[in-house]
Amino acid sequence: MKYDQLAERIVHYVGGRDNIQSLIHCATRLRFTLRDDSKADKSSIEKLDGVISVVRSGGQFQVIVGNAVADVYKLIVGIAHLESKSESSESTGSKKEGSPLSRAIDLISSIFSPLLTVLAGAGLLKGLLTLATNFHWLDPAGGTYKLLYAAADSFFYFLPIFLAITAARKFEANQFIAVTIAGALIYPDIVALKTAGTSIDFLGIPVILMQYSSTVIPIILSVCVLSYLEKFLKNKLHESIRTLFVPVICLILMVPLTYLVIGPIGTYAGTGLASAISWLYNLNPIIAGFALGALFQVLVIFGVHWGLIPVMLNNIAKYGRDSLSPLYGPAVISQAGASLGVFLKTKNKKLKSLSLSAFITGVFGVTEPAIYGVTLKLKKPFIVACISGGIGGAIAGGYHASAVALVPKSILTFPAFVGPGFIGYAIGFGVAFVLSVILTYLVGFDDPVEENTDAEPAGSTARGATAIERQQVSDLQIYEKQEILSPLKGRIIPLTEMEDEAFASLAMGKGAAILPSEGKLYAPADGTVALVFRTGHAYSVVTEDGAELLIHIGINTVKLKGQYFISHVKQGDTVKAGDLLAEFDVEAIRAAGYDTTTPIIVSNTALYMDVLVMKEKGEEVVEGEQLLTIVGRS
Repeated sequence: MKYDQLAERIVHYVGGRDNIQSLIHCATRLRFTLRDDSKADKSSIEKLDGVISVVRSGGQFQVIVGNAVADVYKLIVGIAHLESKSESSESTGSKKEGSPLSRAIDLISSIFSPLLTVLAGAGLLKGLLTLATNFHWLDPAGGTYKLLYAAADSFFYFLPIFLAITAARKFEANQFIAVTIAGALIYPDIVALKTAGTSIDFLGIPVILMQYSSTVIPIILSVCVLSYLEKFLKNKLHESIRTLFVPVICLILMVPLTYLVIGPIGTYAGTGLASAISWLYNLNPIIAGFALGALFQVLVIFGVHWGLIPVMLNNIAKYGRDSLSPLYGPAVISQAGASLGVFLKTKNKKLKSLSLSAFITGVFGVTEPAIYGVTLKLKKPFIVACISGGIGGAIAGGYHASAVALVPKSILTFPAFVGPGFIGYAIGFGVAFVLSVILTYLVGFDDPVEENTDAEPAGSTARGATAIERQQVSDLQIYEKQEILSPLKGRIIPLTEMEDEAFASLAMGKGAAILPSEGKLYAPADGTVALVFRTGHAYSVVTEDGAELLIHIGINTVKLKGQYFISHVKQGDTVKAGDLLAEFDVEAIRAAGYDTTTPIIVSNTALYMDVLVMKEKGEEVVEGEQLLTIVGRS
């Protein structure tokens, strides 16, 4: 697949599959929770072709890959076996400490991230229905409207059930017990009692009946308590009765506890939060709009914008509309506008292409490519976009714009803002865009110097083999097919079965490995010796057709400091296929405790369609036999 190598290298550079505790993704980001952040090589990941940027935020290691995020995510899940690890993460994963803010942001993002796509879809449909009834395209009493409204509103009405699932995953509680508790909160008979104003009690204790449909906080608190109760019961009950009695006891205790204590506390907390936000907003909506519009993308960079999501959902649950989300809609489009301004002004071809792409994705509500790929790197366009977003937000606030649902901010989601203040939102949106384009063009930026097109492409040796530097090869030519000969005599071992994870993960390139039976290394093709490692254990040969071949004799043999190795070439030498490159003492190296398995890899694999191994596992090979076929791009 297109992103196979990118996924493999990301897994390698985050510290390998064992360092990944969990992984989720949003519209553009892979959000890793790592067991040890220090093992992640941030700079190497940022250099990968296909990665826009890397951010450490909210207790997560976030890799921004843009619109390809879903494809890369699926590949990483397969490579790292994350589906099978998720159930055992409770025992194997170390808990993240970090600051209270980091833990809170991690909690919120983990619970809400999986819901954002359906949240946006349902919200947009709700907005379209509002538009349709306002223009009398649909009759609110008709069957068509009612069915479509059920499709749009069901997500929001049953939101506690969806949150129960994601919260249970985060708190490591039983998802089905959590969903059952959520179902009890919106059970029709209980809802009917609330509607009728009937009072009930539980074992003589009065129950405060509340409206729990569309609520956020009560079910999250309930599932949190459930996780502790469930773990306590599993530790105390014998395994022979655990399967049956843990769910029974949890339901007997948690449903009444939620109705009596947790639900009212969560509801009052949500109501208080909504009232406080509303009070602050009403003090001066213009200032509030400017502040949120100007600072929202800064909040995105640090990941703290997640804290606004439960507030906005809570506003919709309480008031039917939210007045916060329209304030930062202009901030989104202003990043797209700044990217367009960069596109119009820059002379750098690569930046021009990148900024145009960022502009297009930004128009549709995805700003990470614009922020991390264009505006933030150039600084001035980012500042201009923030100011423009603030002005647009102030206009939206001045008109008291509001939204019926939480949706991505783009030209496609305007229907969600139909209603009071819609004109102000549209004006603020347009003003922010136009201002950011014009000001970016007028203020300017430090236009980067055009890079040398012959320089090393992304994904090649300088990055893949982090311990090895190579000679730059200009005028790189890629041919339809190249044949690479075996440089050794020995037995074929698949690269993926090597003990060295750097090679086994294919992060450094595709190829094959040989367990040598003779200590002589020969040139695998005509070309130039780009590198001779000073200890004589590693060699890089660039073929006449531009393929970069890395040959690494043994695993960790650098520790021998040149003992048992004799080099017959030096950097810059021209060699023919079959020329002797080096000699080494196979038996002495093994006796010293080192594995002599030798990988032969194409370190600029990313430039080619594929690298094919022409020998089977376990097959004997002699020097000069065809080992690899490199299939080029036509």
